[in-house]
Amino acid sequence: MKYHSEITGWGEEALFFLSEKEMNFIIIFNDGAPAELAEISVLHKPAPILVDLAVGDTVVLCEKVFTITAIGDEARQTLKELGHCTLSFKGGAEPERPGCIMLEGEDLVAQDFTVGSLIEIY
Repeated sequence: MKYHSEITGWGEEALFFLSEKEMNFIIIFNDGAPAELAEISVLHKPAPILVDLAVGDTVVLCEKVFTITAIGDEARQTLKELGHCTLSFKGGAEPERPGCIMLEGEDLVAQDFTVGSLIEIY
């Protein structure tokens, strides 16, 4: 396992981006994110990255399985330091933004999120 954390909550606007198919992403942050960022983020317990993330890794989020298809230049560092990145569920070989991890796999919907759900990377 490369990364393991537990979802502790989310802001009022955090799942909006997930429901818009053109967007189809979530923003994650460690607990304690500033209020304006917490409002648009899925919050989770701080956790170390045990091994560097790579394209082809498996991400399990809220019991759904995804494959990393691209990693932005800043995503590894911001995830390590702040527990922060954008998880985009559109797949693709190029990241949409420097802090973005592109994923492909199952459909993820707002109803999948519960406090205590896990974010794991293998």
